[in-house]
Amino acid sequence: MMMVLGLFVFMRATTPYQTLAQERNWRHAKNDRVGRSPKYQYVGPGEDKITLSGVLYPEITGGDISLGLLHTMAFTGSAWPLIEGTGSIYGMYVITSIQETRTEFFKDGKARKIEFTLNLERVSEDLREALGDLSLSLDKLI
Repeated sequence: MMMVLGLFVFMRATTPYQTLAQERNWRHAKNDRVGRSPKYQYVGPGEDKITLSGVLYPEITGGDISLGLLHTMAFTGSAWPLIEGTGSIYGMYVITSIQETRTEFFKDGKARKIEFTLNLERVSEDLREALGDLSLSLDKLI
């Protein structure tokens, strides 16, 4: 098992990905000042996006059924837990887009090769955010 999104397992038999790209952002508000350079203020974490991409060969790996299940999960609009095979928990993610490119066709039109890109976006708070809120609460208690 490479990774799990909800109940969908990424592995060789379903949709093995070859690339995992993660983009994390932190927000800073810009305050312009007269006669001076702008001042920036940290306002909190921003978006956290993950992109999984790979190539499927339906004779060897998953294909239409696996991608169809991912489409169905996306249509629900639900957030799903994303957990790596190593045990790392990424958080709750929604599927924001799926791109497919089909090439090398059989004579009946079925693709021998399917390239896919799955875009996920985090919708849950980071554990570090919760710890920050906890420390503020403890300060208030003291």
